[in-house]
Amino acid sequence: MDNPIRVLVDQPEIPGNTGNLIRLAAVTGMQLHLAEPLGFDFSDAKLRRAGLDYHDLAVMTVHPSLEAAWATLAPQRIFAFTGDGDTSHTAIGYRPGDVLLFGRESTGLDGPVKSDPRITAKVRIPMLPSRRSLNLANSVSIAVYEAWRQRGFDEAW
Repeated sequence: MDNPIRVLVDQPEIPGNTGNLIRLAAVTGMQLHLAEPLGFDFSDAKLRRAGLDYHDLAVMTVHPSLEAAWATLAPQRIFAFTGDGDTSHTAIGYRPGDVLLFGRESTGLDGPVKSDPRITAKVRIPMLPSRRSLNLANSVSIAVYEAWRQRGFDEAW
């Protein structure tokens, strides 16, 4: 994909989720970026099992910190996906170069990250009231497929 969708996960904790994101990267052409510290290592059996044989087909980069990831990616727009977002994930016109930012499974994005002036919008995926959260891999999938849909599912057909 010439201008892949770029997903950045800050401090992921659960190897199975990251394995699923690796698989998602392989089947959609998105780039997966992970900001350390990670809550696992890449020899974890759950990560390998969830990613199956997709590791070689996915583009994934591990960055030593969120700041290092932002410096490498140099995004013009960063969309922070969070339960307290005020913009629907479908209200955004996704463009090449955007970064879709997600936080760790246990707490989501840290307050200072969500209030960073580089954040273009805090984005929310709709769900029923009084529900805590969606699974990280599911949330990323929803966002990636919406961004990809807007681009006509380039290279999929």
